[in-house]
Order: sequence, then structure tokens, then C-alpha cells
Amino acid sequence: MGTGRLGVLLDQFDVTRERAQVRLTGLGDEEYLWEPVPGSWSIRRRKEAATPRAYGPGDWVLDKGAPDIPASEYAEVARQVAAGMTVAKIADDWSVSVRRVEEILADTAPPEPDRTAVTTIAWRLGHLHSGFAARWEWTFGTRRQDPAQLVDFTPVAALALDRFWADVDRWRADVATVTDEQLDTVGFSQYPSGSDPDDPFVDVVSNTNLELIHHMAEIALLRDLWQARRPS
Repeated sequence: MGTGRLGVLLDQFDVTRERAQVRLTGLGDEEYLWEPVPGSWSIRRRKEAATPRAYGPGDWVLDKGAPDIPASEYAEVARQVAAGMTVAKIADDWSVSVRRVEEILADTAPPEPDRTAVTTIAWRLGHLHSGFAARWEWTFGTRRQDPAQLVDFTPVAALALDRFWADVDRWRADVATVTDEQLDTVGFSQYPSGSDPDDPFVDVVSNTNLELIHHMAEIALLRDLWQARRPS
């Protein structure tokens, strides 16, 4: 077990990565793209995109819906404002209007529409991969490339996993080199699609670990559901 803040976070990351790789062993293309319900968010050919903001640089794009702040994030929005983030910055991060953020803070936001998205394993993995690639680029890279253009999504599960683990390991290797001073530096990561520029880097590292943990848990559940529908 490592010591200090960085050591603990790296240990948490390593254990999660090891368990996730074991859990993903044997993932095939059919299971990777399986839709638990019709219309699940997934990766699709660009001309077949089913969501208004699907993105990616190649022939295959990752579903992304209309911008909004889900109810599960209202408490985080309030925390960010209390910590000094401007309403305008939060609105920009979520691609919503300032009025929408003000409604949430005043507890007068209209009821959230029924837009819960069930996803495929391909979507969960692609979403994670996009986040790791973009955070690396905007922390240790040139800090110039469009986050939406960094991952070439593919319908081939083995290829998607190879690319994913390579970018995950690149992130981990560079995070391991940061100093205590850099951990405390606000804006050490300039990733533009989140609160990174307003957070100390130690918070970014912790939140990235949590992203890996909770999305891999969701992928594990999808694998269980796949097995349950196809008795051996």
C-alpha cells in the first residue's frame, strides 16, 4: 500500500484497473454492442447516429444527448458555486443556459424530462476512453486538441480494449510523476469539459479514479445481464 495522497490514489487506481481487465476478459463484438433495450446509447456509424451530439473523428461516433444537468448533479452544482465557481462557468461546462443553472440553485428547476439512457458496453467503454484521452491531452499534452476528436471509436471489442488500456496506462504513468505542489495546483489540468481548471489536481485524480470505478461496475453488470440472457 502506498503512502501519502498520491500513493493511496495510485493504489486505488491500480487495483481497479487490474479487476476491470480481468472482468473484461473474453469480451466479444456481439456482447460489446448488445443493446439491453432498443435504442440504447452506443457507438454507431456516423450516418446512423441516434443522438443530437454524437461525436468522434471517424466513421463511428459515440452517442451524446441534448445538453442538460441531470438531477443527480444538482448537489455538485451547489458545491461548486459555494467553492467559488461562477454560474457562467458551470453553464459553459454543461452547455446549458445561465438561467438553467440559476433555476437549479434556486430549487425552481422544472421537473427533469424522462431521458434516462440505458447504454451498451461499447458506450460505457467509449465514454471512459474519451475522458482519459482528453484529460491526458489537457494535462500532460499540448492542451490544444478537441476532446471530441481524440478517440477513434470502433465496433471491434478487442481493438477498442487495446486502445483503451494504452491511454489508461499513459494517464497513470504521468500522474505518478506529479509533485505534491502540482497536486495542490488549481488548474494543473485544463480539461475544458469539466471543472478541472477550477480544481486542485488532487481532486481531478480522485474524480478520475471514481469514473473508472463506477463505469467499470456498470460494465460488469451489463456482462452479467448478457450472460443471463444467453444460458450456457
